[in-house]
Amino acid sequence: MKDIVKQLNDLPFILKLILCIPVLDIVWSVGRVLNALAKKNLVWTIIGILTIFPGATFMWLVDIILVIMRGKAFAMA
Repeated sequence: MKDIVKQLNDLPFILKLILCIPVLDIVWSVGRVLNALAKKNLVWTIIGILTIFPGATFMWLVDIILVIMRGKAFAMA
């Protein structure tokens, strides 16, 4: 799981932005869940799961802003 998160963080900037498009943002949501599972953090796992379905309506915008500002999507440290 850590390898997948590392690969997502190592993607080129333009590809990260493309993955922030509303329908494709599911990649970042699954990445958040995998990141939380790798760190064995229950709270972030729940937050990650909530960003897949109900949070999908606004998380793409948050992810675009964070990718532009810091180069990583929300909770993908």
